Amino acid sequence: MMTNLPEEFLTRMSQMLGEEFPDFLASYEKPRHQGLRCNTLKTSPKDLASLLPFDVEPVPWTNNGFYYPDEERPARHPFYACGLYYLQEPSAMTPAFCLPVEPGDSVLDLCAAPGGKATELGAKLKGKGILVANDISNSRAKALLRNIELFGITNAFVINENPARLAECFSEYFNKILVDAPCSGEGMFRKEPAVADAWTPDKPKQCAVMQREIVSRAAEMLMPGGMLLYSTCTFAPVENEGTVSFILEEFPEMELVDLLMHEGFDHGNPEWGNGDPRLSKTVRIWPHRSHGEGHFLALFRKKGEAIQPNRRYSGKLKKEEKKVMEEFFRDFTCEIPWDQMEVRADKAYLLPPLDVTVRGIKFLRNGLYLGDLKKNRFEPSQQLALALQPNDYPYCICLAQNDERISRYLRGETILIDEKEAVRTKGWQLLCVEGYPLGWGKLVNGTLKNKYPAGWRVTH
Repeated sequence: MMTNLPEEFLTRMSQMLGEEFPDFLASYEKPRHQGLRCNTLKTSPKDLASLLPFDVEPVPWTNNGFYYPDEERPARHPFYACGLYYLQEPSAMTPAFCLPVEPGDSVLDLCAAPGGKATELGAKLKGKGILVANDISNSRAKALLRNIELFGITNAFVINENPARLAECFSEYFNKILVDAPCSGEGMFRKEPAVADAWTPDKPKQCAVMQREIVSRAAEMLMPGGMLLYSTCTFAPVENEGTVSFILEEFPEMELVDLLMHEGFDHGNPEWGNGDPRLSKTVRIWPHRSHGEGHFLALFRKKGEAIQPNRRYSGKLKKEEKKVMEEFFRDFTCEIPWDQMEVRADKAYLLPPLDVTVRGIKFLRNGLYLGDLKKNRFEPSQQLALALQPNDYPYCICLAQNDERISRYLRGETILIDEKEAVRTKGWQLLCVEGYPLGWGKLVNGTLKNKYPAGWRVTH
Protein backbone atom coordinates (compact mmCIF):
# COMPACT_ATOMS: atom_id res chain seq x y z
CA MET A 1 0.00 0.00 0.00
CA MET A 2 1.11 3.53 -0.67
CA THR A 3 2.33 5.23 2.48
CA ASN A 4 2.53 8.77 1.14
CA LEU A 5 -1.16 9.59 0.64
CA PRO A 6 -1.67 13.03 2.24
CA GLU A 7 -3.68 12.98 5.44
CA GLU A 8 -5.84 15.93 4.35
CA PHE A 9 -6.65 14.10 1.12
CA LEU A 10 -7.63 10.94 3.02
CA THR A 11 -9.85 12.93 5.40
CA ARG A 12 -11.71 14.57 2.53
CA MET A 13 -12.11 11.30 0.61
CA SER A 14 -13.49 9.63 3.75
CA GLN A 15 -16.09 12.38 4.05
CA MET A 16 -16.99 12.12 0.36
CA LEU A 17 -17.24 8.33 0.13
CA GLY A 18 -18.52 7.33 3.54
CA GLU A 19 -18.92 3.56 3.75
CA GLU A 20 -17.16 3.14 0.38
CA PHE A 21 -13.97 4.72 1.69
CA PRO A 22 -12.35 1.44 2.85
CA ASP A 23 -12.82 0.01 -0.65
CA PHE A 24 -11.34 3.16 -2.15
CA LEU A 25 -8.34 2.92 0.15
CA ALA A 26 -7.90 -0.78 -0.59
CA SER A 27 -7.70 -0.03 -4.32
CA TYR A 28 -4.26 1.52 -3.73
CA GLU A 29 -2.98 -1.87 -2.61
CA LYS A 30 -3.89 -3.45 -5.94
CA PRO A 31 -1.83 -3.38 -9.16
CA ARG A 32 -2.67 -0.73 -11.73
CA HIS A 33 -4.41 -1.75 -14.95
CA GLN A 34 -2.35 -0.99 -18.04
CA GLY A 35 -4.09 0.14 -21.21
CA LEU A 36 -3.54 0.72 -24.92
CA ARG A 37 -5.90 2.30 -27.43
CA CYS A 38 -6.16 1.19 -31.05
CA ASN A 39 -5.48 3.76 -33.78
CA THR A 40 -8.57 3.34 -35.95
CA LEU A 41 -6.96 5.41 -38.73
CA LYS A 42 -4.67 2.44 -39.39
CA THR A 43 -6.41 -0.72 -38.24
CA SER A 44 -9.46 -2.10 -36.47
CA PRO A 45 -9.53 -3.12 -32.81
CA LYS A 46 -10.32 -6.69 -33.88
CA ASP A 47 -7.37 -6.86 -36.27
CA LEU A 48 -5.03 -5.28 -33.74
CA ALA A 49 -6.03 -7.76 -31.04
CA SER A 50 -5.35 -10.66 -33.40
CA LEU A 51 -1.94 -9.28 -34.42
CA LEU A 52 -0.56 -8.49 -30.97
CA PRO A 53 1.83 -11.13 -29.58
CA PHE A 54 0.19 -10.92 -26.14
CA ASP A 55 -3.36 -11.24 -24.82
CA VAL A 56 -5.55 -8.19 -24.36
CA GLU A 57 -8.99 -7.59 -22.84
CA PRO A 58 -11.44 -4.87 -23.94
CA VAL A 59 -11.89 -1.75 -21.83
CA PRO A 60 -15.69 -1.85 -21.39
CA TRP A 61 -16.39 1.89 -21.70
CA THR A 62 -14.65 2.34 -25.08
CA ASN A 63 -14.86 0.54 -28.41
CA ASN A 64 -11.13 0.55 -29.14
CA GLY A 65 -9.35 0.31 -25.78
CA PHE A 66 -7.66 -2.75 -24.27
CA TYR A 67 -6.08 -3.85 -21.03
CA TYR A 68 -2.73 -5.57 -21.47
CA PRO A 69 -0.66 -7.66 -19.03
CA ASP A 70 1.56 -5.68 -16.70
CA GLU A 71 4.67 -7.65 -17.65
CA GLU A 72 4.40 -6.68 -21.34
CA ARG A 73 6.21 -3.68 -22.83
CA PRO A 74 4.13 -2.59 -25.87
CA ALA A 75 6.22 0.57 -26.38
CA ARG A 76 9.11 -1.66 -27.46
CA HIS A 77 7.09 -3.46 -30.11
CA PRO A 78 7.38 -2.38 -33.76
CA PHE A 79 3.61 -1.91 -33.93
CA TYR A 80 4.07 1.03 -31.56
CA ALA A 81 6.60 2.55 -33.97
CA CYS A 82 4.02 2.03 -36.74
CA GLY A 83 1.52 4.07 -34.73
CA LEU A 84 -1.02 1.26 -34.36
CA TYR A 85 -1.82 2.14 -30.75
CA TYR A 86 -1.32 4.65 -27.96
CA LEU A 87 -0.47 3.62 -24.42
CA GLN A 88 -3.10 5.22 -22.18
CA GLU A 89 -4.52 4.75 -18.71
CA PRO A 90 -7.95 3.13 -19.24
CA SER A 91 -10.15 5.73 -17.54
CA ALA A 92 -8.29 8.50 -19.42
CA MET A 93 -9.61 6.98 -22.66
CA THR A 94 -13.13 8.09 -21.73
CA PRO A 95 -13.19 11.86 -22.51
CA ALA A 96 -12.20 11.63 -26.19
CA PHE A 97 -14.46 8.60 -26.61
CA CYS A 98 -17.45 10.49 -25.15
CA LEU A 99 -17.04 13.66 -27.24
CA PRO A 100 -19.10 12.86 -30.38
CA VAL A 101 -16.62 13.88 -33.07
CA GLU A 102 -17.57 13.20 -36.69
CA PRO A 103 -15.51 13.50 -39.91
CA GLY A 104 -15.63 17.11 -41.10
CA ASP A 105 -15.87 18.65 -37.62
CA SER A 106 -13.73 21.54 -36.45
CA VAL A 107 -12.21 20.21 -33.22
CA LEU A 108 -10.11 21.86 -30.51
CA ASP A 109 -8.16 20.01 -27.84
CA LEU A 110 -7.24 22.96 -25.66
CA CYS A 111 -4.91 21.23 -23.16
CA ALA A 112 -3.71 18.49 -25.45
CA ALA A 113 -0.21 17.33 -24.44
CA PRO A 114 1.09 14.68 -24.55
CA GLY A 115 -1.59 13.68 -27.03
CA GLY A 116 -3.54 10.76 -25.60
CA LYS A 117 -6.88 12.41 -26.23
CA ALA A 118 -5.86 14.47 -29.28
CA THR A 119 -4.77 11.37 -31.18
CA GLU A 120 -8.17 9.77 -30.59
CA LEU A 121 -9.99 12.93 -31.71
CA GLY A 122 -7.82 13.04 -34.83
CA ALA A 123 -8.53 9.39 -35.59
CA LYS A 124 -12.27 10.02 -35.30
CA LEU A 125 -12.03 12.82 -37.89
CA LYS A 126 -10.68 10.31 -40.47
CA GLY A 127 -8.69 13.03 -42.24
CA LYS A 128 -11.69 15.33 -42.78
CA GLY A 129 -12.19 18.67 -41.01
CA ILE A 130 -9.51 20.03 -38.70
CA LEU A 131 -7.97 19.23 -35.33
CA VAL A 132 -6.41 22.16 -33.48
CA ALA A 133 -4.25 20.68 -30.71
CA ASN A 134 -2.81 23.14 -28.21
CA ASP A 135 -0.64 23.10 -25.13
CA ILE A 136 0.70 26.14 -23.33
CA SER A 137 4.01 24.36 -22.57
CA ASN A 138 6.41 24.32 -25.51
CA SER A 139 8.22 21.18 -24.37
CA ARG A 140 4.95 19.32 -23.87
CA ALA A 141 3.66 20.58 -27.21
CA LYS A 142 6.68 18.95 -28.89
CA ALA A 143 5.69 15.61 -27.36
CA LEU A 144 2.14 16.25 -28.56
CA LEU A 145 3.35 16.83 -32.13
CA ARG A 146 5.40 13.64 -32.09
CA ASN A 147 2.39 11.54 -31.08
CA ILE A 148 0.14 13.16 -33.68
CA GLU A 149 2.76 12.39 -36.33
CA LEU A 150 3.15 8.84 -35.06
CA PHE A 151 -0.60 8.34 -35.44
CA GLY A 152 -0.55 9.50 -39.06
CA ILE A 153 -2.98 12.38 -38.52
CA THR A 154 -2.91 14.59 -41.61
CA ASN A 155 -5.23 17.49 -40.68
CA ALA A 156 -3.83 18.88 -37.44
CA PHE A 157 -2.71 22.38 -36.49
CA VAL A 158 -0.43 21.95 -33.47
CA ILE A 159 0.03 25.12 -31.46
CA ASN A 160 1.63 26.46 -28.29
CA GLU A 161 -0.51 29.33 -27.00
CA ASN A 162 -2.48 30.52 -24.00
CA PRO A 163 -6.27 30.11 -24.23
CA ALA A 164 -6.96 33.85 -24.11
CA ARG A 165 -4.86 34.42 -27.23
CA LEU A 166 -6.62 31.59 -29.03
CA ALA A 167 -10.04 32.96 -28.16
CA GLU A 168 -9.12 36.17 -30.01
CA CYS A 169 -8.56 34.19 -33.24
CA PHE A 170 -11.17 31.45 -32.96
CA SER A 171 -14.33 33.11 -31.67
CA GLU A 172 -17.21 30.59 -32.05
CA TYR A 173 -15.07 28.65 -34.53
CA PHE A 174 -15.19 25.06 -33.25
CA ASN A 175 -18.15 22.74 -33.07
CA LYS A 176 -16.36 20.24 -30.79
CA ILE A 177 -13.99 21.16 -27.93
CA LEU A 178 -12.23 19.02 -25.35
CA VAL A 179 -10.87 20.59 -22.17
CA ASP A 180 -9.01 17.93 -20.21
CA ALA A 181 -8.00 20.52 -17.68
CA PRO A 182 -4.78 20.79 -15.69
CA CYS A 183 -5.72 19.61 -12.22
CA SER A 184 -4.42 18.51 -8.83
CA GLY A 185 -3.95 15.02 -10.27
CA GLU A 186 -5.42 13.00 -7.42
CA GLY A 187 -6.26 10.22 -9.84
CA MET A 188 -2.54 9.85 -10.58
CA PHE A 189 -1.37 9.19 -7.01
CA ARG A 190 -0.98 5.44 -7.56
CA LYS A 191 0.61 5.84 -11.00
CA GLU A 192 2.97 8.66 -10.02
CA PRO A 193 3.67 8.89 -6.26
CA ALA A 194 5.56 12.15 -6.85
CA VAL A 195 2.20 13.80 -7.63
CA ALA A 196 0.96 12.80 -4.17
CA ASP A 197 4.15 14.14 -2.62
CA ALA A 198 3.61 17.51 -4.32
CA TRP A 199 -0.08 17.76 -3.37
CA THR A 200 -1.19 20.36 -0.84
CA PRO A 201 -4.66 21.09 0.60
CA ASP A 202 -4.70 24.38 -1.32
CA LYS A 203 -3.83 22.89 -4.70
CA PRO A 204 -7.41 21.93 -5.75
CA LYS A 205 -8.60 25.52 -5.16
CA GLN A 206 -5.62 26.91 -7.06
CA CYS A 207 -6.30 24.56 -9.97
CA ALA A 208 -9.99 25.48 -9.96
CA VAL A 209 -9.13 29.14 -10.56
CA MET A 210 -7.04 28.16 -13.59
CA GLN A 211 -9.66 25.71 -14.86
CA ARG A 212 -12.39 28.35 -14.82
CA GLU A 213 -10.27 30.74 -16.86
CA ILE A 214 -9.48 28.00 -19.39
CA VAL A 215 -13.03 26.76 -19.76
CA SER A 216 -14.36 30.33 -20.07
CA ARG A 217 -12.13 30.83 -23.10
CA ALA A 218 -13.24 27.47 -24.48
CA ALA A 219 -16.90 28.51 -24.21
CA GLU A 220 -16.09 31.62 -26.26
CA MET A 221 -14.57 29.45 -29.01
CA LEU A 222 -17.53 27.04 -29.21
CA MET A 223 -20.04 27.75 -31.96
CA PRO A 224 -23.79 27.59 -31.25
CA GLY A 225 -24.98 24.01 -31.32
CA GLY A 226 -21.46 22.79 -30.58
CA MET A 227 -20.38 20.46 -27.80
CA LEU A 228 -17.68 20.84 -25.14
CA LEU A 229 -16.40 18.07 -22.90
CA TYR A 230 -14.74 19.07 -19.65
CA SER A 231 -12.72 16.47 -17.76
CA THR A 232 -10.14 16.07 -15.01
CA CYS A 233 -8.20 13.21 -13.43
CA THR A 234 -8.87 14.40 -9.89
CA PHE A 235 -11.48 13.66 -7.22
CA ALA A 236 -11.65 17.16 -5.70
CA PRO A 237 -15.23 18.53 -5.84
CA VAL A 238 -14.05 22.13 -6.26
CA GLU A 239 -12.35 21.16 -9.54
CA ASN A 240 -15.22 19.00 -10.78
CA GLU A 241 -18.79 19.80 -9.73
CA GLY A 242 -17.49 23.18 -8.58
CA THR A 243 -16.10 24.17 -11.98
CA VAL A 244 -19.18 22.78 -13.76
CA SER A 245 -21.36 24.90 -11.45
CA PHE A 246 -19.29 27.93 -12.47
CA ILE A 247 -19.87 27.19 -16.16
CA LEU A 248 -23.63 26.83 -15.71
CA GLU A 249 -23.82 30.09 -13.76
CA GLU A 250 -21.54 32.22 -15.93
CA PHE A 251 -22.59 30.83 -19.32
CA PRO A 252 -26.37 30.23 -19.31
CA GLU A 253 -26.13 29.25 -22.99
CA MET A 254 -24.21 26.13 -21.93
CA GLU A 255 -26.39 23.17 -20.97
CA LEU A 256 -25.34 19.78 -19.64
CA VAL A 257 -25.91 16.69 -21.76
CA ASP A 258 -26.38 13.18 -20.40
CA LEU A 259 -23.38 10.86 -20.71
CA LEU A 260 -23.58 7.11 -21.15
CA MET A 261 -23.21 5.27 -17.88
CA HIS A 262 -21.22 2.06 -17.51
CA GLU A 263 -20.79 -0.38 -14.68
CA GLY A 264 -18.42 1.21 -12.19
CA PHE A 265 -19.37 4.77 -13.19
CA ASP A 266 -21.13 7.13 -10.81
CA HIS A 267 -23.22 10.27 -11.29
CA GLY A 268 -21.83 13.59 -10.13
CA ASN A 269 -23.10 14.90 -6.82
CA PRO A 270 -25.02 18.22 -6.96
CA GLU A 271 -24.22 18.86 -3.28
CA TRP A 272 -20.52 18.91 -4.13
CA GLY A 273 -21.22 21.87 -6.40
CA ASN A 274 -23.83 24.63 -6.10
CA GLY A 275 -26.70 22.21 -5.56
CA ASP A 276 -27.95 22.44 -9.17
CA PRO A 277 -29.69 19.10 -9.86
CA ARG A 278 -28.31 19.16 -13.40
CA LEU A 279 -24.90 18.27 -11.94
CA SER A 280 -26.11 14.68 -11.68
CA LYS A 281 -25.56 14.48 -15.45
CA THR A 282 -21.80 14.58 -14.88
CA VAL A 283 -19.87 11.33 -14.43
CA ARG A 284 -17.25 10.14 -11.97
CA ILE A 285 -15.06 7.09 -12.48
CA TRP A 286 -13.82 5.70 -9.16
CA PRO A 287 -10.77 3.42 -8.91
CA HIS A 288 -12.50 1.10 -6.45
CA ARG A 289 -15.47 0.60 -8.77
CA SER A 290 -13.65 0.14 -12.07
CA HIS A 291 -10.35 -1.01 -13.56
CA GLY A 292 -9.02 2.51 -13.93
CA GLU A 293 -7.37 5.27 -11.90
CA GLY A 294 -10.38 7.60 -11.94
CA HIS A 295 -11.75 10.50 -13.98
CA PHE A 296 -14.48 13.15 -14.01
CA LEU A 297 -16.47 14.15 -17.12
CA ALA A 298 -19.09 16.73 -18.03
CA LEU A 299 -20.52 17.18 -21.54
CA PHE A 300 -22.01 20.55 -22.52
CA ARG A 301 -23.96 21.75 -25.51
CA LYS A 302 -24.09 25.42 -26.46
CA LYS A 303 -27.64 26.48 -27.18
CA GLY A 304 -28.38 27.41 -30.76
CA GLU A 305 -28.64 25.79 -34.14
CA ALA A 306 -25.87 23.35 -34.93
CA ILE A 307 -24.03 24.10 -38.18
CA GLN A 308 -21.60 21.68 -39.80
CA PRO A 309 -18.45 23.68 -40.64
CA ASN A 310 -17.44 23.92 -44.28
CA ARG A 311 -13.80 24.94 -44.09
CA ARG A 312 -11.73 25.74 -47.17
CA TYR A 313 -8.16 24.87 -48.08
CA SER A 314 -5.57 27.50 -48.95
CA GLY A 315 -2.68 25.51 -50.40
CA LYS A 316 -0.90 26.65 -53.55
CA LEU A 317 2.11 25.09 -55.25
CA LYS A 318 4.31 26.78 -57.81
CA LYS A 319 4.59 24.98 -61.13
CA GLU A 320 8.23 24.06 -60.58
CA GLU A 321 7.49 22.76 -57.07
CA LYS A 322 4.66 20.57 -58.29
CA LYS A 323 6.80 19.23 -61.12
CA VAL A 324 9.48 18.05 -58.68
CA MET A 325 6.92 16.44 -56.39
CA GLU A 326 5.01 14.78 -59.23
CA GLU A 327 8.09 12.74 -60.07
CA PHE A 328 7.88 11.07 -56.65
CA PHE A 329 4.10 10.85 -56.29
CA ARG A 330 3.33 9.53 -59.78
CA ASP A 331 3.33 5.89 -58.61
CA PHE A 332 0.97 6.43 -55.68
CA THR A 333 -2.35 4.65 -55.97
CA CYS A 334 -4.26 7.13 -53.77
CA GLU A 335 -5.58 10.51 -54.90
CA ILE A 336 -3.01 13.30 -54.44
CA PRO A 337 -4.64 16.53 -53.11
CA TRP A 338 -2.38 19.03 -54.87
CA ASP A 339 -4.67 21.96 -54.05
CA GLN A 340 -4.04 21.40 -50.32
CA MET A 341 -0.24 21.57 -50.55
CA GLU A 342 2.27 24.35 -50.13
CA VAL A 343 6.06 24.64 -49.87
CA ARG A 344 7.76 26.77 -47.24
CA ALA A 345 11.58 26.99 -47.11
CA ASP A 346 11.82 23.95 -49.43
CA LYS A 347 9.62 21.87 -47.11
CA ALA A 348 6.30 20.60 -48.44
CA TYR A 349 3.15 20.41 -46.34
CA LEU A 350 -0.37 19.10 -46.74
CA LEU A 351 -2.51 21.81 -45.16
CA PRO A 352 -5.66 21.38 -43.06
CA PRO A 353 -8.71 23.52 -43.87
CA LEU A 354 -7.77 26.48 -41.68
CA ASP A 355 -9.68 29.55 -42.85
CA VAL A 356 -8.90 32.12 -40.16
CA THR A 357 -6.03 34.53 -39.77
CA VAL A 358 -3.56 33.03 -37.32
CA ARG A 359 -0.76 35.54 -37.70
CA GLY A 360 1.17 35.75 -34.46
CA ILE A 361 -0.06 32.39 -33.16
CA LYS A 362 2.83 30.22 -32.00
CA PHE A 363 2.59 26.90 -33.80
CA LEU A 364 4.75 23.84 -34.22
CA ARG A 365 3.10 22.32 -37.28
CA ASN A 366 0.37 23.28 -39.72
CA GLY A 367 -0.80 20.10 -41.40
CA LEU A 368 1.28 17.12 -42.50
CA TYR A 369 4.98 17.55 -43.24
CA LEU A 370 5.41 15.69 -46.53
CA GLY A 371 9.14 16.02 -47.21
CA ASP A 372 11.88 18.21 -48.68
CA LEU A 373 12.59 19.60 -52.12
CA LYS A 374 16.33 19.22 -52.79
CA LYS A 375 18.03 20.06 -56.08
CA ASN A 376 15.15 19.03 -58.32
CA ARG A 377 14.27 15.93 -56.31
CA PHE A 378 11.81 15.19 -53.53
CA GLU A 379 12.73 13.32 -50.34
CA PRO A 380 9.72 12.01 -48.42
CA SER A 381 9.36 12.49 -44.67
CA GLN A 382 8.85 9.97 -41.89
CA GLN A 383 5.56 11.73 -41.19
CA LEU A 384 4.35 10.93 -44.72
CA ALA A 385 5.30 7.27 -44.31
CA LEU A 386 3.19 6.97 -41.17
CA ALA A 387 0.22 8.72 -42.80
CA LEU A 388 0.05 6.23 -45.66
CA GLN A 389 -2.31 3.30 -45.88
CA PRO A 390 -0.73 -0.06 -46.81
CA ASN A 391 -1.91 0.08 -50.44
CA ASP A 392 -1.11 3.75 -51.15
CA TYR A 393 2.47 3.11 -52.33
CA PRO A 394 3.39 0.18 -54.58
CA TYR A 395 7.04 -0.27 -53.59
CA CYS A 396 6.78 -1.82 -50.16
CA ILE A 397 9.01 -4.27 -48.33
CA CYS A 398 6.88 -6.16 -45.82
CA LEU A 399 8.53 -7.90 -42.89
CA ALA A 400 7.04 -10.04 -40.13
CA GLN A 401 6.76 -8.46 -36.68
CA ASN A 402 9.43 -10.79 -35.27
CA ASP A 403 11.97 -10.14 -38.04
CA GLU A 404 15.23 -9.07 -36.39
CA ARG A 405 15.86 -6.57 -39.18
CA ILE A 406 13.07 -4.34 -37.83
CA SER A 407 14.99 -3.65 -34.61
CA ARG A 408 18.09 -2.87 -36.63
CA TYR A 409 16.14 -0.50 -38.86
CA LEU A 410 14.69 1.32 -35.82
CA ARG A 411 18.24 1.78 -34.51
CA GLY A 412 19.18 3.48 -37.78
CA GLU A 413 21.18 0.64 -39.33
CA THR A 414 21.18 -0.47 -42.95
CA ILE A 415 19.56 -3.85 -43.57
CA LEU A 416 19.85 -6.49 -46.27
CA ILE A 417 16.84 -7.23 -48.46
CA ASP A 418 16.41 -10.38 -50.53
CA GLU A 419 15.46 -9.71 -54.14
CA LYS A 420 12.21 -11.63 -53.62
CA GLU A 421 11.16 -9.22 -50.87
CA ALA A 422 11.20 -6.08 -53.05
CA VAL A 423 8.92 -5.14 -55.95
CA ARG A 424 11.75 -3.21 -57.59
CA THR A 425 15.49 -3.44 -57.13
CA LYS A 426 16.31 0.21 -56.43
CA GLY A 427 14.85 3.50 -55.30
CA TRP A 428 12.54 4.56 -52.49
CA GLN A 429 10.97 1.72 -50.53
CA LEU A 430 8.32 1.84 -47.83
CA LEU A 431 9.31 -0.59 -45.09
CA CYS A 432 6.27 -2.20 -43.47
CA VAL A 433 5.59 -4.49 -40.52
CA GLU A 434 2.83 -7.01 -41.26
CA GLY A 435 1.71 -4.59 -43.98
CA TYR A 436 1.71 -1.44 -41.81
CA PRO A 437 4.10 1.40 -42.82
CA LEU A 438 7.11 1.92 -40.56
CA GLY A 439 9.43 4.23 -42.52
CA TRP A 440 11.42 4.89 -45.69
CA GLY A 441 14.59 3.41 -47.07
CA LYS A 442 16.47 3.54 -50.36
CA LEU A 443 17.32 0.20 -51.93
CA VAL A 444 20.70 -0.15 -53.64
CA ASN A 445 22.09 -3.57 -54.65
CA GLY A 446 20.13 -5.47 -52.00
CA THR A 447 20.94 -3.03 -49.19
CA LEU A 448 18.26 -0.79 -47.75
CA LYS A 449 19.82 2.54 -46.83
CA ASN A 450 18.12 3.70 -43.66
CA LYS A 451 16.04 6.88 -43.80
CA TYR A 452 14.55 6.57 -40.32
CA PRO A 453 15.04 10.01 -38.66
CA ALA A 454 17.88 10.25 -36.16
CA GLY A 455 15.61 11.81 -33.54
CA TRP A 456 13.17 8.88 -33.76
CA ARG A 457 15.69 6.05 -33.43
CA VAL A 458 15.57 3.64 -30.50
CA THR A 459 18.48 2.34 -28.47
CA HIS A 460 17.12 -0.93 -27.11
